[in-house]
Amino acid sequence: MAFALPTTKSNRPLLMGNSHVVAAGHYLSALAGLEMLEAGGNAIDAGVAAGIATGVLEGTHVSFAGVAPIIIRMATGVVETISGLGYWPAAATPDYFAQHFGGKIPPGVARTVIPAAPDAWITALERHGTMSFADVAAPSIRLCNEGFPAHAFMANFIAKRRAMIERYPSTVEIYLPGGQPPAMGQVFVQTDLGATLQYMADEDRAQSRHGRLAGLAAARASFYRGDIAQKIVAFHRAEGGLITAKDLAGFRVGIEKPVEGRFGDLMVWTCGPWCQGPMLLQTLNLLDPAALRSAGHNSAEAIHAITEAIKLAAADREAYYGDPRFMDVPIDALVSPAYAARRRMLIDPGRAAPDMPAPGSVTGEPWHGDLLRNSLDHAPAPIEEDESAADTSYCCAVDRWGNVFSATPSDGNTACPVIPGTGFVASGRGSQSRADPDHPACLAPGKRPRLTPNPAIAMKAGEYVMPFGTPGGDVQVQAMVQCLANMAVYGMDPQSAVEAPRFASYSFPSSFAPYDYRPGVLAVENRIRTETADTLAAKGHIIEWWPALAGEAGSVCMIHHDLNSNVKSGGADPRRTAYAMGR
Repeated sequence: MAFALPTTKSNRPLLMGNSHVVAAGHYLSALAGLEMLEAGGNAIDAGVAAGIATGVLEGTHVSFAGVAPIIIRMATGVVETISGLGYWPAAATPDYFAQHFGGKIPPGVARTVIPAAPDAWITALERHGTMSFADVAAPSIRLCNEGFPAHAFMANFIAKRRAMIERYPSTVEIYLPGGQPPAMGQVFVQTDLGATLQYMADEDRAQSRHGRLAGLAAARASFYRGDIAQKIVAFHRAEGGLITAKDLAGFRVGIEKPVEGRFGDLMVWTCGPWCQGPMLLQTLNLLDPAALRSAGHNSAEAIHAITEAIKLAAADREAYYGDPRFMDVPIDALVSPAYAARRRMLIDPGRAAPDMPAPGSVTGEPWHGDLLRNSLDHAPAPIEEDESAADTSYCCAVDRWGNVFSATPSDGNTACPVIPGTGFVASGRGSQSRADPDHPACLAPGKRPRLTPNPAIAMKAGEYVMPFGTPGGDVQVQAMVQCLANMAVYGMDPQSAVEAPRFASYSFPSSFAPYDYRPGVLAVENRIRTETADTLAAKGHIIEWWPALAGEAGSVCMIHHDLNSNVKSGGADPRRTAYAMGR
């Protein structure tokens, strides 16, 4: 694929290499991945190293014991997903939350699901990697023990959320060193987390004489059955949490086929409806690449078409998506071209839908469709964003052999306390479940919440393959759609694609409690022309302005691997701390 020359100067040059490239949410995470590639490892080794490092370098937004959904495409053509998402403990029921918390899922240990990221990283290494846990964790252990300079994004976040952090003494010890938020440039050390990773690495090395897989199994056991598990269980027992030793010992992530769809001549793969990944496919299905190209990049017509498609896809997400192990999600129908053709007829090119449309009918009446619509008849007053909504990172890698890794690790440090002596927060992703038994995302013992993080891979047969993803909660899919269109429709290179101005609809309920809903609101970065915004307002969109390169717009990373020249081109979003590296 030949890229169009940028029409505006990018903040960063396009990173290109003909051997391997890694991109991640922090520059030192990208370096951790690059170290594995330079040492002879493959994309899976690199992606896991980068992913673990995000939990060190972006502990405000990612926990080592959080979530880590992964999608992998091997050079052989095999594509699979690793759920990287924990499920609710056996004692968690809607009745429990009704009796103790008024039907809400509060901050703290009560919202903790089984930590899944450690098992996800180890499972990826077992199935497709070449290195040991000790190998890939080495950069993170060094960063924990030697520290790293606190970056502006981290320092500002901690200062802003200081009151939330101060609720938990174990979190204060780490994130308010000396009782104060770290200053930009202050060396930030995490000895407890370093000890946790070192313990797992030591257990790996102790058993690796029996083979690499035996070492990985020992690393997993050290977390889910050993000393680390005991610390988690003891803390939950003391604080009224629900996780037991049996919950941890029996946990394994899911290995599942991806959900696939098309966008013009692109094949796109995402994780299943236990996350919002299929919403990406539904949105792309509703869009016509030729019409977007004709309308022009970030024209009022193109922005309107994408926004209205997002609303329709979000309506189906709210009505249908949930853990398919507990419910019959009609995913094949939802991502089918025939269904998209019917739904596309609801888009009025001259007028914005005033709120979230009704969900579509796939196989009979949609689940709880009337209940969903009734709950949205009256928009709530504006409320402060839930503290757990501002988390997540992303990492991806492509190696010299053409293997592709894409992952979206998450779970930050403000909604739940750090487990004393471990340095990490156990996954608070229960915030994305509901205690309402009539909702598809209702919690249940062993059931996974409906996750926002959703890594993806796109491919144009015979031309290129591309992992991509972003943090950003409900903006994730929207940013990913725009960046993919920037490349596939408008011919941008990856760096130009991720730097281009973005927009996002808030015309559907937030995935995070208290599920804020702002009908008609469309946020646009101020680099989009005022005349364009005026035209969108005339169509009925309620315009809110973001500053240039707004952090709320996500932080997309992507790597374009040209299958003919073998050149890899990485794009990393300057809206946060993301970087791409390669050779």
